[in-house]
Amino acid sequence: MFSVAKRIIDFSLSLTTLIVLSIVLLIVSLIIKFESPGPVFFKQRRIGKDKKEFEILKFRTMKIDAPNDMPTHMLDKPDSYITKIGKFLRKTSLDELPQLFNILKGEMSLIGPRPALWNQDDLIAERDKYRANDVLPGLTGLAQISGRDELPIEVKAKIDGEYVEKKSPGLEFKIFLRTVFSVLKSDGVKEGK
Repeated sequence: MFSVAKRIIDFSLSLTTLIVLSIVLLIVSLIIKFESPGPVFFKQRRIGKDKKEFEILKFRTMKIDAPNDMPTHMLDKPDSYITKIGKFLRKTSLDELPQLFNILKGEMSLIGPRPALWNQDDLIAERDKYRANDVLPGLTGLAQISGRDELPIEVKAKIDGEYVEKKSPGLEFKIFLRTVFSVLKSDGVKEGK
């Protein structure tokens, strides 16, 4: 019952947000297109529910010559790749908005463990220990409100497991509210080594 209600909420909220923010999405798309060559959206292979791969959508925040399959916080000089609008989008987390399309398609949920990159074998293996690969990945999750990029992989996977074990409407609502405050403060965002 919980999973059916969660899917209905995910779909309804995502669709409503996309409609309400359609002008903002259009303006951001135009700025990205005019600022640097390349596509408006960035697609990347990620691991979804039951370790099934899907392509996550984000607004492109980096130049087209940036490494594609490496987390930004692992790059030596991320600033040399990030565009001007990209810095703003990352700071405000607006670059994540296109993932609402992933949610509409049923590849993601609003709340859940953040989807690992296809090549993050260490994170995927750790999440297996806690059944965190058995649920839909989320736009935000318990690990995101607990430190984001600052967390070691073992800790992140354990927190993702806590979410799987304790998931409930109350926990989802708490994560949603804390995400809003974290985004406003840009908590836990790490862009380089």
